[in-house]
Amino acid sequence: MNQPYKGTPFDLTGRAVLISGATGLLGTEFAFAAASAGADLVLGDLDSNRLESLKNEIIASCPGARVLVQVLDVTCADSCQSIAQSCENQFGRIDGVVHSAAIDPKFEQGSDTSRFSKFTEFPLALWQTSLDVNLTGAFQLAQATCRIMEKSGKGSIIFLGSNYGLVGPDQRIYKKAGQEAQTYKPAVYSVCKAGLLGLTKFLAAYYMNTSIRTNLLTPSGVWNKHDPEFTGNYSSRTILGRMSEKDEYRGAILFLLSDASSYMTGANLVIDGGWTAL
Repeated sequence: MNQPYKGTPFDLTGRAVLISGATGLLGTEFAFAAASAGADLVLGDLDSNRLESLKNEIIASCPGARVLVQVLDVTCADSCQSIAQSCENQFGRIDGVVHSAAIDPKFEQGSDTSRFSKFTEFPLALWQTSLDVNLTGAFQLAQATCRIMEKSGKGSIIFLGSNYGLVGPDQRIYKKAGQEAQTYKPAVYSVCKAGLLGLTKFLAAYYMNTSIRTNLLTPSGVWNKHDPEFTGNYSSRTILGRMSEKDEYRGAILFLLSDASSYMTGANLVIDGGWTAL
């Protein structure tokens, strides 16, 4: 197995990393990054077929990688407990957790944005569903994995934030030329991401005087076949003048999972092309 990080502070050889939302746009990148650093992987998501496909791709890319996949519903406490236990049973521990499972209102080409209407008309059911996955799901997975991390007194917990958890959405970028009814990035997305920052700081403080660390990784818009109008609108709002590429967060996740960030907890690593600097 080719291990470019062997012997460096980013080396994850022999460490067990659990990733929720593993088949998502960024979850997949996190999985490949961790595998490239030698980690043993436990990948969870809702679709078993996509999980198996991802497992095969990782093993093909990183021969010798040990990968366990399991269906995971983060809204179900038993499901969270089950995958955490599977990780301990298979690898004897949990060294890192990346909570990548999320509901993110999409604006890629072909996305149904009809529900993303005025604040006063946003459906309560959609609000609750987002809270269940993005916040309660993160809480439940953290509970399940921390029970195992407490046995060794060490580990790295990583939540996924957003620039919209730090500043309000710039709704102007969602307005299409000639469009009568404006679509909006929903309030619940900002609320969930801001809440994860609070959970990050709580857990960091709670595990004071241990080596269990909790940090937030805050990406911003990741290009995923967005239409040229939206891509231009978004890019013009950043200092670097573009959306991010999905693989540009691989280094960050390795940093947060590894000993390279051993003196970092309760922090928010912002990688947003300069969005929040303006």
